[in-house]
Amino acid sequence: MSYVFEPVRTAALPVAGSSDEYPVRRVYCVGRNYAAHAREMGSDPDREPPFFFCKPNDRESVVAVRANEIIDLPYPSKTSDYHYEVELVVAIGKGGQNIRPEDAESHIFGYTVGLDMTRRDLQAQMKAGGRPWEIGKAFDYSAPIGELHRISETGALSDAAIELSVNGETKQSSNISHLTWSVAETLAQLSELFTLHPGDLIFTGTPEGVGAVVKGDTIRAKIEGLTGITVCVK
Repeated sequence: MSYVFEPVRTAALPVAGSSDEYPVRRVYCVGRNYAAHAREMGSDPDREPPFFFCKPNDRESVVAVRANEIIDLPYPSKTSDYHYEVELVVAIGKGGQNIRPEDAESHIFGYTVGLDMTRRDLQAQMKAGGRPWEIGKAFDYSAPIGELHRISETGALSDAAIELSVNGETKQSSNISHLTWSVAETLAQLSELFTLHPGDLIFTGTPEGVGAVVKGDTIRAKIEGLTGITVCVK
């Protein structure tokens, strides 16, 4: 058997402190998983269970950002309201289905910092029409992600500062302890909907303070204990 064209290669993330790379299988995202962000987006966090959407896993969408690199991020087409969202990203190392929260830690390979870049105006249009969010969330260069840190080195993350700045000015500042649904709860609930496999990434949600960027802006995102990332909008 031969392919009619060369198969597209999936993205891969560098693993901190080694030459290893983590191949990306799927990219899941959790919507409105910080109460303050849910409120700024017009939702009631006390009434809304977690919901999920996906991003592509190809190299045009998932942009690996190595330590001490500044990656150019092309301003996407068809938008005039291009937003940043800093998030803790969890990498799955052992698959499973219907995982219990108390067992979730054993399924985690590691953690990293990610940006859920969003065409907010297009997302709003889709939400208003009750349509899927793909054009607002799943475009090229929509998921810059940093180096993975193994859980064996970091321990289970449940209390760490999360921050994002634009041109040196802090825009988002919170702590992952403020997640509405913890990492373990999120992983467990996602595994009820999909069988998880090694290579799956989970964006766990963003805190309040999201906003727009324009060409020339520099975004820096960091989470305590992990390697931060820097991108420049072009």
